[in-house]
Amino acid sequence: MPNSSQKITEKHLFSNNFSKRIEQIPSVIVSKIAKIDELKGQWITGARLSPQVLGRLKRSVLITSTGASTRIEGARLSDEDIEKLMRGINIQKFTNRDKQEAQGYYELLENVFNSWKNLKFSENLIKHFHQELLKHVEKDEKHRGDYKKGENKVHMIDEAGQSIGILFDTSPAYLTPTQMQTLVEWTQKTVEENKFHPLLVIGNFLVEFLKIHPFTDGNGRLSRVLTNLLLLQAGYVYMPYVSHEKLVEDNKPDYYIALRRSQKTMGTDKEDITDWLEFFLDIVLQQSYMAVELLSKENIEKILSEKQLLVWQYIEKAKETSTGDIAENTKIARPTVKQTLDVLLRLKKIERIGLGRSTRYTKNKK
Repeated sequence: MPNSSQKITEKHLFSNNFSKRIEQIPSVIVSKIAKIDELKGQWITGARLSPQVLGRLKRSVLITSTGASTRIEGARLSDEDIEKLMRGINIQKFTNRDKQEAQGYYELLENVFNSWKNLKFSENLIKHFHQELLKHVEKDEKHRGDYKKGENKVHMIDEAGQSIGILFDTSPAYLTPTQMQTLVEWTQKTVEENKFHPLLVIGNFLVEFLKIHPFTDGNGRLSRVLTNLLLLQAGYVYMPYVSHEKLVEDNKPDYYIALRRSQKTMGTDKEDITDWLEFFLDIVLQQSYMAVELLSKENIEKILSEKQLLVWQYIEKAKETSTGDIAENTKIARPTVKQTLDVLLRLKKIERIGLGRSTRYTKNKK
């Protein structure tokens, strides 16, 4: 066993490797980050959309993300099954474990979406998240919230939930506590110092976390919950409205390939996590485009309530109309019509013509 001075030296070298990995990144990575941040700036913040709209989007993403994240690990629950499960409808055709894992993921991700501003990223938080993730899974009761005591390997899982091969070996159990402490401390410190772009820091954390694979089970799912948390805390506040997990599921072969290529170099003299960073940033970039696109005219039905949608559809058909005309023809109360008109004006879907009692509204032709 290494003595204390050897442990300190190993810890220092381990930490230095993190910075070296992202100090000289290719220009393609820089341009992707720039585009992501440009789209981040275009996102219409939650304050400009009604709580009802945001709540509906968030509920949809919770179901989609839970289904996708658990399917990546071999579960076979569809999004419809997840929704039934969350409504308390028992689904006999699936194992208890699938249902227990889905419930834990849904509840933990919901907590992250609702409370991310008040959560302090730390080892204790990661262990608490692991405990919450598996709190309904009976077989995992003994190791919830504790680092692994034995060795584990990462397997590629096919659509039938079967292993089709070992992806990579993970850190030995005896090194896991030290490596996790170093990784979390480096991540905390680097974020605070603003030395590197947060997307690079998060990308490095994730590839290293998955290489260590600190827990006996649940590492992949936990990594995706932590992705949501870290991106939210870095200012990418549209995470609850477009599913990150679904995009990973849709690109699962590339996910495995990027992990394998990058992690094969880790611990060597020529560490290179470019493949992983490119994959990770491609997913965040796609998510960013979808967040901005979510507010476009093609997707407006996703952000309007049923009554608001009726108002919008009436305006689309009418050349010009007034508040009174809309209320009369849609049978919707005038206060609701006025509120909807304000939303549509902010979203630049309609134009206001005139002032006062003669005010008219028309669809924005731009």
